[in-house]
Amino acid sequence: MVRFDPGRICLDLLATGAYEREQLDSTAQLGQWLLRAGLVPRGTPLTGLGRDWPVRFIELRCCIGQLIHAELGGPADGAPAALDRVNALAAAPPPGVRAIRGADGGLVRALSRAPECGALLAAVARDAVDLLTDPEARARLRQCEGDNCRLLYLDTSRGRRRRWCSSEACGNRERVARHRRRVAAP
Repeated sequence: MVRFDPGRICLDLLATGAYEREQLDSTAQLGQWLLRAGLVPRGTPLTGLGRDWPVRFIELRCCIGQLIHAELGGPADGAPAALDRVNALAAAPPPGVRAIRGADGGLVRALSRAPECGALLAAVARDAVDLLTDPEARARLRQCEGDNCRLLYLDTSRGRRRRWCSSEACGNRERVARHRRRVAAP
């Protein structure tokens, strides 16, 4: 699974659908994403992960994508229904958390009970609601300017001039292409 840190959990979920190959097509891949995104603390058993979970997360991803693209000036087709769905999911209680002593004696985060799909969906949906209703955060929302890159991220750079999801990936490709154009120019 490709890993990219866009600055918000809901944008991280969107990133799972921005590649040629589906990143959440199995319960194992969804479980990995839940751990990497920090929705489930390390060491949490994911034995209750159901076969319908990836489909439900992909549905939420589609709804969030429709809303964010509409906010960025894209087509608003489906945005009202997507907003209703995100709001409905956000209304559910998120996972309960607690602090426990880790192996080293320090406090670590743990879930109060086994993770439930609805609670995890609620956490992501609430993050999307927070992003879309916060004018300052929404103003920092960007789409990567890299060729054929669909990743979205929050621009937290000093001058708010970040152009790419990753300077190492899309930024480097753009710099190489610019260099080739200069060298090829008469």
